[in-house]
Amino acid sequence: HILLIRRRYLGDLVLLGSVCRNLRLHWPGARITVLAEAAYASIATLNPDVAAVLTFPRRVAEWPRFLRGLRAARFTHVLDFDNTDKTAWLTRWTGAAVRATYDRETNRFRHRRLYTHAAVVTNADYTTRHITETYLALPAVIGVPIATREVRLVPRAEDVALAEKLTGGPKSAAPNRPRKVLLHPGSRSPFRLWPADRFAAVCDLIQDQLGAQVFVVAGPAESALVREIRRHAQMHLVAVERRLTTGQFAALLAQFDLFLCHDSGPMHIAAALGVPVVALFGSQNTAIWRPLGDHHTVLQTPLPCTCLPDAPTPCVKTDSYRSYCVRKLTVDEVFAAVRRQLAPPA
Repeated sequence: HILLIRRRYLGDLVLLGSVCRNLRLHWPGARITVLAEAAYASIATLNPDVAAVLTFPRRVAEWPRFLRGLRAARFTHVLDFDNTDKTAWLTRWTGAAVRATYDRETNRFRHRRLYTHAAVVTNADYTTRHITETYLALPAVIGVPIATREVRLVPRAEDVALAEKLTGGPKSAAPNRPRKVLLHPGSRSPFRLWPADRFAAVCDLIQDQLGAQVFVVAGPAESALVREIRRHAQMHLVAVERRLTTGQFAALLAQFDLFLCHDSGPMHIAAALGVPVVALFGSQNTAIWRPLGDHHTVLQTPLPCTCLPDAPTPCVKTDSYRSYCVRKLTVDEVFAAVRRQLAPPA
């Protein structure tokens, strides 16, 4: 009975699937539980290797019951991917015989005595390998062989039925069927947003020159961005304006031939569903955070980039959440990447 602790974010919980897959292959009868923050936990329910999902209490009054349940679950193994003060004590509280976390070169090893195993991760390893390699260091340190890097998500049937209605019918394998592209223009950081008029220009080119239909989807906080893109676009864009759950969004993504987006949690969902991605990166480390798999395109201007003279606010080169490097990408570069991805196989 294994507990995986990863508080956030959406993409991190998707990529934790590589750990779940290897645990399941090694222990086919194991029960795998994921503990995450409520805002991100639901994505783990789409992983077929996960048996249960727990969420951290939101109110102080909920903690006693939560702690009793955690102890009563009688976990045998706990893998703590956060190693914060809170998660370290929760790991020990479970009473599991095997308790593992990281000993990162650049992060202080919190509460060493509360763990039985520690995976040593150097800064060179962390910054030059995909994040899934860092995740897989934890099962490896407790003796689980790493047989695959696979990450899987399986949308629920009722969510797929809704997605098919929103996109005009089920995805077809017919060679001459109309192709569909989904655009998600949002990002957690406003610095990482590619300009709306450029997204509109690319959408026009996709529909005019490639004959594909472009749909746009975004969260409630990004509705103004969607409206701006549609205002600049010369051709009709289908906006999915219904508020979707995480499961419904995953099912929607699975209906498309290509996903155009920034570096984001939805990018990792698309990759886990096998949907080809064109991802726009700013100054983020692409070695760590690129979409997992070989059939994706990552676009990034050469780094370090020079600060833009017309940036809305001062740029912070050393902080990928406060740099405007993504704006160095041109409409022609992005459209060329989309065209290559949508080109029929030779």
